[in-house]
Formats: sequence, structure tokens, C-alpha cells
Amino acid sequence: MATAVGPRRAGFHASPAIAQGRRRCAGQWSRLQVWVFEASTVYAFSSDNWRRPRSEVSALMRLFHTYLRRERDKCVENGVRISVIGRRDRLPLMVLPEIEAAEKVTCGGDKLHLRLAVDYSSRDAILDAAKKLKGKATRDAFSAALGASDVDLVIRTGGEQRLSDFLLWECAYAELIFTPVMWPDFNASDLSAAVAEFHSRERRFGAVPKAALA
Repeated sequence: MATAVGPRRAGFHASPAIAQGRRRCAGQWSRLQVWVFEASTVYAFSSDNWRRPRSEVSALMRLFHTYLRRERDKCVENGVRISVIGRRDRLPLMVLPEIEAAEKVTCGGDKLHLRLAVDYSSRDAILDAAKKLKGKATRDAFSAALGASDVDLVIRTGGEQRLSDFLLWECAYAELIFTPVMWPDFNASDLSAAVAEFHSRERRFGAVPKAALA
């Protein structure tokens, strides 16, 4: 996809699945890697998801561990750089070495920056950035403190229609697309339709519609 026309940066709100959907969720991004964005962030596990049943959380963490180990070589081959954003102090110890290894071996990827949001809260990230800047913030400085770039497109699967503490600063002017399709079933055709919808919209960034200027 040409980065000149976008969307260059996308966010995928992939809520943690339960029961039989877990493994299909983990492999879903690999099936969609034929679509090239400049950067994509997948919301894999929010800070609020710790409220889920302990057995489910444990299963998700094991799956995350397996996914990082299994997919990192494929990411290297495809030029995909992996970064994990969010807190790490509450993650199981078995996961931390896999995160570090995945980030290290894929750091040279230049085709796609794939960010995995795990134990992530946008509100917490904003608070942390504000503390770092100590009241001397500009928009650019704040974005830099967050390690963030503006998001062009957010796709939320599963029928929910809210951001749920996902990239709140970065999504100030993002186009939002909500679909009833569950993440394990979201395929290339669904992504194509979402991108087509993105291109059909007029992004004004506060300006008047082009039709009003004609």
C-alpha cells in the first residue's frame, strides 16, 4: 500500500478471545501481513484485562509467550519489527525473555513496525508522559514522550464501538471503523473493505469540507 495516500499507521483493537478462539487470534496477524502499513498497533491485552478470570489470563500469557517465540523468525524474514508497549513489571517472568528476544532479533525490520500492546493503558501512558515533561509540554514533546505517532485508521472487531483506553492521544484524528466480525475471523477481504472505507472519507483535520470551497 502506498504510504503517500495512507493509511500509514493503523491500530487493531483485538480484544482477548476466550476458549477456542485464542490460538486463532494469535496467528491472525501473520495471515494479514500481506497488507503493508508503515506501523500497526495490535491491542492484545489491556491493563483492565487483569480483571478476567485467572485461568483465562494465564492461558493468554502462555499464548503470548508461544506467539513471540514462533513468529519472530517469520517477522525477520518479512522485514517486520516487533515492539511491545505497556507495563512489563506485572507480566509473567517466562514472557519477559521472549519479548526481549523478539525485539532484539527483529530490530532491523524496515517494512512494518508491529507494536503489540500488552498490559497497556493509554491513560496511564499519558500520565507517565506528563510526569516526564513536568509541565513543559508541547504537542510534539508530548508525542515524543509517549513514543507515539498519529494513527490514521483504527479497526475494532467484535461489534464493540468504543476505544477502551487504546491510543487515546494518537487517535485524535484517526478514522474509526467498527465491524461485527470477530478478530479470529477477520481476513484480508475485511481489511480491504476497511481500507476502502478509509479512502472514501474526507479527512479535514478541522478544516471545512472541500465541497464548501468549490
